Amino acid sequence: MRIEFIGAAHEVTGSCHYLEFGERHILVDCGMEQGADIYENQEIPVNAAAIDYVFLTHAHIDHSGLLPLLYARGFRGAVYATNATTPLWGFMLKDSAHIQESEAEWKNRKARRAGQPEVVPMYSIRDAEGVLTHFKSCPYDERVEVCGDLTVCFRDAGHLLGSSFIEMWVTEEEDSCKLIFSGDLGNGNRALIRDPEIPESADYLIIESTYGDRVHETPPDYAVELGRVLSATFSRGGNVVIPAFSVGRTQEMLYYLRRIKQEKMLPTFQDFEVYVDSPLSVEATGIFNENVGECFREEDLAMIRAGINPIQFPGLRKSVTSQDSQAINFDTKPKVIISASGMCEAGRIRHHLKHNLWRPECTVVFVGYQVPGTLGHSLLNGAAEVKLFGETIRVCAQILNLPGISGHADRDHLTAWVQGMEQMPKRIFVVHGEDAVTDEFAAHLTGVTGAAATAPYSGDVYDLAQNACVVFGSRKRAEKKVRTRQRSSVFERLLAAGQRLAAVIQKNKEGANKDLAKFADQINALCDKWDR
Repeated sequence: MRIEFIGAAHEVTGSCHYLEFGERHILVDCGMEQGADIYENQEIPVNAAAIDYVFLTHAHIDHSGLLPLLYARGFRGAVYATNATTPLWGFMLKDSAHIQESEAEWKNRKARRAGQPEVVPMYSIRDAEGVLTHFKSCPYDERVEVCGDLTVCFRDAGHLLGSSFIEMWVTEEEDSCKLIFSGDLGNGNRALIRDPEIPESADYLIIESTYGDRVHETPPDYAVELGRVLSATFSRGGNVVIPAFSVGRTQEMLYYLRRIKQEKMLPTFQDFEVYVDSPLSVEATGIFNENVGECFREEDLAMIRAGINPIQFPGLRKSVTSQDSQAINFDTKPKVIISASGMCEAGRIRHHLKHNLWRPECTVVFVGYQVPGTLGHSLLNGAAEVKLFGETIRVCAQILNLPGISGHADRDHLTAWVQGMEQMPKRIFVVHGEDAVTDEFAAHLTGVTGAAATAPYSGDVYDLAQNACVVFGSRKRAEKKVRTRQRSSVFERLLAAGQRLAAVIQKNKEGANKDLAKFADQINALCDKWDR
């Protein structure tokens, strides 16, 4: 029974953990890295086609974004997620694939004119649609027997609609243990989303540490703070641009903007308009409205029962088509523009920044964590100019960070969550944090709980029966990563198909001789056709 840490080890994004027991191969999360890559991540140690199950803690790209690539490489197992995560993921990953395909097409037009090699996206919309057919949706707080030696339960993590921490009971021969994967834990007392549940016990705990080195400021009244920003910006005749994740943060902003309107906080600008410029955000908002019973706080449910939609108000405009999006920047009336991506790395937000960053009357408000190396992080840290679509843009707009808004628990909330367990784990693995933060938070947890806490690196393998590291992974710093690949995708698909065939053969080793002989004849006939 072994666990190997693949991604988000001494890094914040790219969450991926590999668990092997008996003949089972499973992943918990399969995330895409965002921003700078700090350490060289190890590959999943088996063929994608050999993975039996993937369990997703939530739909954010840094926890789920490589599932289509896993599918393209031959994965055909089952993906387990909560009821709300499944539809959210479907929209998010098809959107991600569309962005990659569009950017590759744009780059290839330039490459062809310059006589340079073409690039291909990491994966296609077809891959995203393919893996979605393998999803199995689960309710909160219900034990699901996946197979005879594996049972899981999804518990509310309070981070995002449908977010969960996963309790997992694993048996291998005479050994059994319980693991908990925290995913991303919420900060508590947030608009719409319920507070995180508290687990009872576990033999091993894998916990995030995004804010493991700091304590959030005492939360202000976000509607009041945002109202002040809107009033000052509208008085100058400018726009308020909010880069926000399509799922979660966009809906939270709509909640506060609804309050500003409903409580008439801006009497001079009561009729201001709010544009949600992201097809994904529009779809996600619809999914929020469909999952109120299972995911919303009681006070928001009471509001809905009273006939008030907490994320709907007069003046809300939803932009879906590219023509809708372009029209926003030709409208001179001061407005709020909410667009994705939240770290300004892709999507329509980059167009809005191009049109508004150079205007001193405008304000860009960040409302979420910005990974070092992203455009959002650069702007927050005082960049005087940025490059967008090949054009250098001076930063004259006011750049603000709305303090206190975070979807992640801080050090004290994380600590209290662990201390709320009735029995401490044998070992705590600290992941999903910046390089120094993971070590610092591991030492902190050991000090306050008495449990052994470790911050693993990518490739570290722990034998859970021995409670010991048996393989030490890479500590090597990564070189600058290339986001697209040169044209070789068709041959890579062929290689992936071969790997999948090998995995299928292995899974059929106990089959009847007659069936295996027929299978072998079919393979040999195919080889004869293509053996040139």
